Amino acid sequence: MPRFNTWIEINPEALRSNYTLFRNLIGGTVKLCAVVKANAYGHGIVLTAKLLHDMGIDFFAVHSLEEALILKQSGYNLPILIMGYVLLDHLESVVDNQFRIVTYNKETVREVGKIAQSKSLTAFLHFKLETGTNRQGIHPGEIKSFFELAQQYNNLQIEGVYTHFANIEDTTNHKYAGNQLAVFKDCTSKLEENCGKIPIKHTACSAAALLFPSSYFDMVRVGISLYGMWPSRETFLSYKMEHDCDEDEEIIKPVLSWKTRISQVKEIAKGSFIGYGCTYRTTTDSKIAVLPIGYSDGYDRKLSNNGHVLIGGQRAPIRGRICMNITLVDVTHIPDVKVEDEVVLIGKQGKEEISADHLAGLVGTINYEILSRINPNIPRIISS
Repeated sequence: MPRFNTWIEINPEALRSNYTLFRNLIGGTVKLCAVVKANAYGHGIVLTAKLLHDMGIDFFAVHSLEEALILKQSGYNLPILIMGYVLLDHLESVVDNQFRIVTYNKETVREVGKIAQSKSLTAFLHFKLETGTNRQGIHPGEIKSFFELAQQYNNLQIEGVYTHFANIEDTTNHKYAGNQLAVFKDCTSKLEENCGKIPIKHTACSAAALLFPSSYFDMVRVGISLYGMWPSRETFLSYKMEHDCDEDEEIIKPVLSWKTRISQVKEIAKGSFIGYGCTYRTTTDSKIAVLPIGYSDGYDRKLSNNGHVLIGGQRAPIRGRICMNITLVDVTHIPDVKVEDEVVLIGKQGKEEISADHLAGLVGTINYEILSRINPNIPRIISS
């Protein structure tokens, strides 16, 4: 295995286990779409997409045209759905590459229609229905006019209609999500009566896929939980109650570990300040390990004097401020620490574990942010 100062390890067996869980949940007739936006939630879009492609994934979903092109250039011929906005000047690339595009502006429909017609190519649209999140989307009262506009262009195919839940993850009371689902069902039913069959209706995110079979329709879009993370504590509790699982039973398995190496070990006298701002002062003679990792790598600065790493199977507390490229940890209590020893930032070492959820709790955010902010330039490799 190549050696790096800092690297991400991806566990393909954990990914396969999560993939299999969702395949079994949704059944054989529902498409499984892997959301690989934000560098596959920090896991590495190219590496992760290859693993999922080989497992038999049906669809990819990304945020941007740039991400779609990365997948296309990597040789994956599966349908790729661009869920974010694409500039009108860039829509020709969407049509040329046969990407699916989420559409909620009539300007986009017209421009894609003209381009597809001029090139005699089919363009694939997915209309996003606004049901209660009030982000990007089309109001139910307006979506029929979008269908009618698209149907004016012979080369446009309305491949899908979908929505996104606003409050399915943050609560164990799913009434609001149920209302959104009812709006979606009512609207798409009327559309199909008036405008024809919609090939792919989709609403389910990770939480919905785990909790609500009624949300599956023709495809589910699984993001964070495909990578072994629960969307929220509430989703975890709801799933455990619904399926009568043991508290310690591992349902989904974390796929990512984040590691670095010690670049220096130094002795620090009692009463010495450590790092910028003199925010930590030693109370005893101490041994400090220098790590070549910092906030430019996505290691949150709010972990300063707050978090731990794993060295030699033990927790080593962070001392002083996390720098742009350097973090300092106390290894006074850990024997035989030496330069280039492996350090775990996220993952397991011996009997200890530091999870993305734990780090998120320390800095006041969610596991999504902890993972997706990991610098994409850090190498991603398959774990041995």
